[in-house]
Amino acid sequence: MPIAPQDPVVHEDRIDYVPTPINVTRARRHAARMVAEWGHPALADDAALIVSELAGNAVRHGRVAGRLFRVYLTLTKTSLRIAVADPRGERLPQPRQPSPDDKHGRGLLIVRALATRWGVRERTVGKEIWAELDLATP
Repeated sequence: MPIAPQDPVVHEDRIDYVPTPINVTRARRHAARMVAEWGHPALADDAALIVSELAGNAVRHGRVAGRLFRVYLTLTKTSLRIAVADPRGERLPQPRQPSPDDKHGRGLLIVRALATRWGVRERTVGKEIWAELDLATP
């Protein structure tokens, strides 16, 4: 889902990561720092958690040998968009209903609970999962 032309980009950031667990941590910390530096420290924790869940899924389910995953952060005047792209597009994610005993399967439920909107976009190679947080109006 592209950003609406009437909502111009104020800041953006894009980093590619090797799909390892330590880079999920690095992506989460980087996102929190950027969002706070961009003037929205109240959104930093939610943004970090969304990045962590989406990057974790990219490492766990979207990994392809020799390929990276990418984290995009885009701040407009009205929203913060977080997107994580990975090279594996043949299986698109769906929120699950895990049992209380399941150790995994809650990531997209967390993203859905935190985000104003979220979705999946197929790419030429791979997929992109995105989430948006609306900014508080002054």
